[in-house]
Amino acid sequence: MQQGVSVGVVTILGQWGEEHPEFFVGGNEAGMILGKDVRGAEGAVWRRESVFPWSERYIRVPPILAVEVAGHEEGEPELREKARSYLGHGVAVVWLVLPETREVLVVTAGGETRHAVGERLPPHPALPGLGPAVERFFRQLGPPSAS
Repeated sequence: MQQGVSVGVVTILGQWGEEHPEFFVGGNEAGMILGKDVRGAEGAVWRRESVFPWSERYIRVPPILAVEVAGHEEGEPELREKARSYLGHGVAVVWLVLPETREVLVVTAGGETRHAVGERLPPHPALPGLGPAVERFFRQLGPPSAS
């Protein structure tokens, strides 16, 4: 489930990035070093000028957006802890994508909001036009099962 949703994350960010060349979109475990922590988010977005020219194996500048997807090893509590770490290192907004409930939690220094299928994520001022519909993250999972 996690890998299918991760592809959704990369697709959403990549399509947006094609229309916004002033940004650099990282995916597939976007590697970065924040302080002493090595992180591998499912997706991340930086301002292009902050990462070019390449100089390191890992990007050492906090992204504007980091995206984490819950899976078997990491659920919402673990991802909330990661979000706190990201924010503490200067990331502006974190999306926590929760496949089990088909929700996305948007976390900023100002608080958090939870969004379900049928809603759109609120665009962050630093990422113009990036406010995807929640269901786009979960397309590969098929229709929700009746419980």
